[in-house]
Amino acid sequence: MADHDRIEGAAKNIGGKIKEGVGKLTGDTKMQAEGKADQVEGKVQNTVGGVKDSLRDKA
Repeated sequence: MADHDRIEGAAKNIGGKIKEGVGKLTGDTKMQAEGKADQVEGKVQNTVGGVKDSLRDKA
């Protein structure tokens, strides 16, 4: 079973991409930057979840 962090991280990454896209369409640079930050946060969370999965599989 996938770790909860992986699921949340993937969702945050997708949400960030959407937010960045809306920011580009509307010319809102703040929203664009927030979207990029959400993507980075989501990728980190997804990576942490992957490490947890690997550790659990080895145990």
